[in-house]
Amino acid sequence: MMKLKQFLIDRRENLQLAYGIFLIILIPSLIAYNTIFIIAKYNDNTDTILNREALAIGRTIYSSLQNSMGDDFATQEEIEKIYKRNSEFENIEVLIPEGDNFKVIASSKKDDIGKVLDFYYYTIAWDQPDNDAVATDSLKAGTTENGKSLANDTDTNGRFWLVAMPMQDANGNKKAVLSMKISSKTVDDLTDYSRNNSLCILLITVLITILFLSITVRLWDYVVLYKKIKQIDQIKDEFVSIASHELRTPLTSIKGYTSLIMEGTFGKIENKEINQSLERIMISTKRLETLVEDLLDISRLEQGRLSLKMENIKTEPIIKEIVSELAVNAKEKKLKLIYKKPEGNMPLVYADSERLKQILTNLIGNSIKYTEKGKVTVFTEIKNGKYQLKVADTGIGISPEGQKNLFQKFYRVKTEKTEVIQGTGLGLWITKQIVELMGGKIYLESIEGQGTQMTVVLNLATEEEEKGEKKK
Repeated sequence: MMKLKQFLIDRRENLQLAYGIFLIILIPSLIAYNTIFIIAKYNDNTDTILNREALAIGRTIYSSLQNSMGDDFATQEEIEKIYKRNSEFENIEVLIPEGDNFKVIASSKKDDIGKVLDFYYYTIAWDQPDNDAVATDSLKAGTTENGKSLANDTDTNGRFWLVAMPMQDANGNKKAVLSMKISSKTVDDLTDYSRNNSLCILLITVLITILFLSITVRLWDYVVLYKKIKQIDQIKDEFVSIASHELRTPLTSIKGYTSLIMEGTFGKIENKEINQSLERIMISTKRLETLVEDLLDISRLEQGRLSLKMENIKTEPIIKEIVSELAVNAKEKKLKLIYKKPEGNMPLVYADSERLKQILTNLIGNSIKYTEKGKVTVFTEIKNGKYQLKVADTGIGISPEGQKNLFQKFYRVKTEKTEVIQGTGLGLWITKQIVELMGGKIYLESIEGQGTQMTVVLNLATEEEEKGEKKK
């Protein structure tokens, strides 16, 4: 059982393809069979009705001609009247036995009067009881098993019904055979029209069905491909998560020991080149540590595992802390890093304090990296009932095209000035995700060559929550 299950799993794609091809063949075939079956049934029912109508017409004409039996002239006149009144009649004849054959004594085709015909069909009709008849259509009026002809001609225009029945005189003696050819052209034309329309609709339906099933099979391929991509993506996420966690421990050790060596814990280092090398190791370690944290955040965000500790917080101490930490970076580039403290007390903000620090670090750090001269300014305000945190710089700015893609994962603006600036293109994507998780928004305003301003919009604490915080 397990082997069969594994066999089916291993060949799942081939089985799905075979199943799709099977449906493409089966469903149109069933539709075609159903349509053809209905048309055939409709034709059979129509023929049955026409047969009954032909017999009924034969009996009616028999009644009309019965009074003139024995008077060939009167019979001929009556036949001509009936023939003129009914355009569906192709021929009406009265025949009398003459030996084994039958002689035409009256006919709507006067040239046929006097002809002696040898047709087995009239013999069959002669053997029928009074007021009973035989009827068949011209397609079936071919020959009998012994090769005898069933109709005297089949060169009429289209299909017709051949009706023949015995005629008796007033004394109940068989005297003649009444033969009629009734055209079914009108009914056949309507039937052909309906059949052709049905076949056209069938063809269109089959084509649409085949197209739909073909698309469905193609969609199955996409589903299979999507599942594979999801599996690969999941494996990638798990690998990134595991690798990032595993890198954390050695990075912490490298950073710790490097710091101890630089502080002289293991002895004072006089060699300047060694000190410079240690500083480069520390910078690279911090950069790698930031990358590892970013990768961990991406893994948590994509798997929905990033937890937030949402609470009512004061943002001013957090801003001052981050500005103080990054002031060294700004000083190295001879930039001014300014925090414009708002006038009066700012209301409490509903956010995660640690994640807000991460957001500020990313935004201010980016502004410092992409500003060659001038300043980076951080300020806050309340607008439209929302808390707005803004980071503005006098940097290189971003083009309109670059602004459209700036918050995409791994995206970096590529210009001559940004080529030498290191980065992964993850910071702003992570920042946007965290801001939105906290119920906020982030947007930018930038003019290429003049600078950029990033704005983070967050929710304020409610009045009840703010009063509770103040009491504490």
